[in-house]
Amino acid sequence: MAAFIQRLFRNRKDSAPQPSTKKQEPPASVKAPSGSGQDEVRASQLAQLATSPTTEQLEDLAIRGVTADIRFKAAEQLEDREALARVRKAARNRDKGVYQTVRCKIQTIREQEEQEQSIREAVARMLRNAREQARSEDPKMYSARLEALLRHWKELEASATPEETTEFLGAIQQCRERLAGIQHQETETRRHKEQHAQRAETLALLEDTLQSLKNQEQDASLSALDALQKTQENRWLEATRDTQVEKQEQKQYESLMLTLRSYISALRQCRQHVDTLTSWQQQGQRPDNRELQDLIKVINWPKGFSKPALLRALEEMADQPAVARPAAATTDPEASKQLAKKLEQTLTQLEAALEARQLRESRQWFKTAQNQYRELDSGRQRHYQPRLQLLGGQLRELSDWQGFATEPKQISLCEQMEYLADQPMEPELKAEKIKELQTEWKALGGSSDRPLWNRFKAASDKAFEPCKEYFSAKSGLKQVNLQKRTAICDELAAFLDTADWAAVDWKQVERIHRVARQEWKEAWPVEFRDNRSVQKRFDALLKAMEKPLDEERTRNEETKQAIVAKAEALADHEPLQEAIELAKTLQQEWKAVGITRHRQDRKLWQAFRTACDAIFERRDARRNKQQEQARQADQQASAVLEQTRSVTRAAGAEALESALVEIGTLQELPVSGEIQKQVRDEQQRLRGAQQQIARAAQIRQWQHQVRARLTDLSHSDDAPAHWPSLADQVKDLSARELVIKAEILTGLESPEPDQSLRMELQVQRLANGLGGSNQEPSDPARTMEALVARWCLSLPGEELSDDKAERLAVALEKLPAA
Repeated sequence: MAAFIQRLFRNRKDSAPQPSTKKQEPPASVKAPSGSGQDEVRASQLAQLATSPTTEQLEDLAIRGVTADIRFKAAEQLEDREALARVRKAARNRDKGVYQTVRCKIQTIREQEEQEQSIREAVARMLRNAREQARSEDPKMYSARLEALLRHWKELEASATPEETTEFLGAIQQCRERLAGIQHQETETRRHKEQHAQRAETLALLEDTLQSLKNQEQDASLSALDALQKTQENRWLEATRDTQVEKQEQKQYESLMLTLRSYISALRQCRQHVDTLTSWQQQGQRPDNRELQDLIKVINWPKGFSKPALLRALEEMADQPAVARPAAATTDPEASKQLAKKLEQTLTQLEAALEARQLRESRQWFKTAQNQYRELDSGRQRHYQPRLQLLGGQLRELSDWQGFATEPKQISLCEQMEYLADQPMEPELKAEKIKELQTEWKALGGSSDRPLWNRFKAASDKAFEPCKEYFSAKSGLKQVNLQKRTAICDELAAFLDTADWAAVDWKQVERIHRVARQEWKEAWPVEFRDNRSVQKRFDALLKAMEKPLDEERTRNEETKQAIVAKAEALADHEPLQEAIELAKTLQQEWKAVGITRHRQDRKLWQAFRTACDAIFERRDARRNKQQEQARQADQQASAVLEQTRSVTRAAGAEALESALVEIGTLQELPVSGEIQKQVRDEQQRLRGAQQQIARAAQIRQWQHQVRARLTDLSHSDDAPAHWPSLADQVKDLSARELVIKAEILTGLESPEPDQSLRMELQVQRLANGLGGSNQEPSDPARTMEALVARWCLSLPGEELSDDKAERLAVALEKLPAA
């Protein structure tokens, strides 16, 4: 059999025409016509290339262009990836230039897609990081992480969609709010720590001061202590403001400050009575012990502190026994009268000086009065003593007032200025503080104490030293900023002079207006006087630019108002789909409208949005209604499908037909796509079952006719009308070949004696298929029917046998269902 197959194919090969020795011509699809026809086609294709051809036309030209140049140019213009793939497939091994060009373009498109995909992934990753950053509770490096996010977003912002940009900015706003909270918390923490440190320093300073006062032998400076008290009181007040202070800490401060106040009060009392004690010592007078004890009690010196010399002298005087007073220095009545008259005049001058608040003159007059008082006799001394003591008290009050009201304040100003000089501070703020302290110094009327003034002056110069360089640089900065503002005015003027308001880009004009204002603000500080004229010019230029801008905004607002009116008119428009399409068109028109005022645009947008929402709400309502109807229809269809699925081939043809009719009623229901597919599948199943029943009946009929042919050798009268034509297609087959062919069709084994014939029939069938000369039907069932028709109508009776009839009937039984 193998030799037979080889011989068969060798004969076919020998009969094949020999190949020509001529050069193979290109396929007809790309073969160019010759002569003038080629020129006309080339001209036509070039003209087509020059008139923006479609993708299909470019694909056709890239494959079938008459010249390589045309095919190359068409391939270069192609952008559709699928079309490029088809061109590459067609050009492989035929047009190397087109193939390489198309391959490169496909690679470029693939790389662009990969790059775009990478960018989309980066944007998505950036959005995810921004959301995570907004939800993060970790304050460490929060600001640095936020800045890194913003830097990376700046690189991707141009590739992000408006929705992604909005989402990112929303997350960043949350991050900034979170950062502001973290910074506020850190600021508060630093403030509380600084206040705690200030309180600790205050307590330490008070303790050190009180300890030094306890060990100090010389009298302390009352003005310095008074300034220290006020400074530390203010310092403690600032250090306890808006913060929590422990009770023990507050109690310690109050105890230390109370002790310091007691010391200052006692020291002030000592200073007030120094003249009285000096007068007693100079005159050799000694008051009684009761008066001394009262004075000591008034002073009320705190325990544990070193006593001043005055207080020690008073206590020593109080411990000594009383002595007789010496006689008056002058006993001459006339001389005493003259001295009394001079003392009277001196006291009058002293009273006038005290009333005029002249401390220096009052001290001189009081000293003169004391000298004159000592020269009087004891009687006149007793007469003038109360008045002299009263005026001495007034002098001490004036001296204390001057020292209390001026010198402590000036010392405090010196300390504040010295403290300010050592503080790192913004130059502007520091200069302002210096000016405030200098103003306070002047308000006190200056000082006659030269060392105190020199101290204040030196502290002021030291504090202002860091500001000199700043203000020097600031002066240059002001000049630079003035030049920037002048340049801004020049640029605005040049733009206004050359602007064509009839064809100008209004968004660009609005941007120029906004940027000019922003740059103008950034060009600060400037010298006020020099900036006056430039400011007037800038205001006039902005006004000249704002006039056409406002007119354009008004026109655009009117256009948007008209769009809003059209959208509102579509609220009840039918059909709904047309209203939706018109609304989408209006949305595009809205986007195309130019600049408007922000506030007015928001109002118009709200109205337009409301009108469009009303239209789309109608669509959503209708869609929901349809979805509800589809849901109900799906439920009804599912119930029907559940019933019909129980109907099988065994139920019979009538049950299948009834199920098909019931399924057919579902065609009118608005079921969903999934249910529609299930309905179609069920219909196909039922129809298939019907076909199987019909085929089984047909096969049984054929089997009956095959067996009946054995007894009725004449042509069957009940044969179908088309059988003769079918029988004619296999008229060359004998009964034996017919049965074997039926077994081949159904895959049944043939008896051993028929194996060689079966192989020949199979080979012949294969050869007929390759040669295209097969006249048999391609459908196995149709072929089998042709074999039955041949058996029943045209086979000679002597070829028929029971064995062959039974083999044919078995083959019919094995025929696959349709």
